[in-house]
Amino acid sequence: MSPPVAVVAGLHTTARTAAVGRLLADVPGSVALHHDLATAAAGTVVRTVRDRDGILSTGETPLVNDCACCALREDLVPELRRLADAGTTRLAVVELWDSVEPRAMAEVIASGGLTVTSVITAVDPALVLPCLGNGDDLAEAGLAAAATDQRTVADTFARQLEYAPVLAVADSPEADDEDRELLAQLHPTARRIPIGADARSPESLARAALAGFDVEGAAAAQHPACALLPQEADGHGVSTLVWSRRRPFHPERLYAALEDLTCAAARSRGRFWLADKPDTLLHWDAAGGALCVESAGPWLAALPDAAWETVPPVRRAAAALDWHPEHGDRRTHLVFTSPALDRDGLARLLESCLLTDAEYAAGRDSWRKLPPAFDTLLEV
Repeated sequence: MSPPVAVVAGLHTTARTAAVGRLLADVPGSVALHHDLATAAAGTVVRTVRDRDGILSTGETPLVNDCACCALREDLVPELRRLADAGTTRLAVVELWDSVEPRAMAEVIASGGLTVTSVITAVDPALVLPCLGNGDDLAEAGLAAAATDQRTVADTFARQLEYAPVLAVADSPEADDEDRELLAQLHPTARRIPIGADARSPESLARAALAGFDVEGAAAAQHPACALLPQEADGHGVSTLVWSRRRPFHPERLYAALEDLTCAAARSRGRFWLADKPDTLLHWDAAGGALCVESAGPWLAALPDAAWETVPPVRRAAAALDWHPEHGDRRTHLVFTSPALDRDGLARLLESCLLTDAEYAAGRDSWRKLPPAFDTLLEV
């Protein structure tokens, strides 16, 4: 029987190393597997296997299609199976390299027939805002996983943070109440477990690592139509604005306001609809002063009834709970989180981008004729 697998991710290397060390110390028979992608320039990825007492083995695997992350994918499952065959590992801890995102690796591990029991992202609260504000490409920071990697530090960190149901939080002397509040508002449903020599918590990281994890459910919950987004909050100088409207945006007015909206908050995300594209669910994902807008497929209201069976149950349930007799599941739902957030000014700007009463009354046939301001952004 293969051992359970705990995935530990995070751009905050010191916090991640501490979290893995805590698991190795607290779970007898645990082993950590790490692939160092920093050696990719030399054409290889270095693999290290260690336990609480030190390194057990090292090895190298060549790049696949000039991609270090692809090499990781190819090597990870066979190594985990080798640990399983040895029969002495109680918990396999997969420590991901800095910019590797946990969702992709959790899905690779599960597709290999192994059991993922937890996904943990290690965080230093003092570094949350600097990471969210860092719009540099990973390549500029020396953290790209492939030559074609176009991700930024900010959006990579945001996905690492928001996918994991457990956050291992470093005891950072530089962190203040604002830093901790920002972390709490960005991912309010996460179980935040302190790590460090002096950490005291009613819940241990070891218990969380073995608690269980639904890989398919986690993937479905990332869809913007049913993602569990933060709620309204305000504390220690940090605010979260939840803005939700049934009326669609006017494409030109929203496009003109994108820069101001993107820079209004350290992090914003959600879903929205445009009057000229009433059948398309659009995903809003902003961090580091950069915005990604992309199609997330059709709204359920735009699908024939027979197609509903192909939609994950969690999305059908989310739509049913918020169904409108005219618009169905079409709704703009955006969440903005930041220190010093201008909630009133942001809300006014968003409202100004909606269709006016006269435009709305003209009806959907008229909306479709509005100038397609987002076509270039959406590569239509």
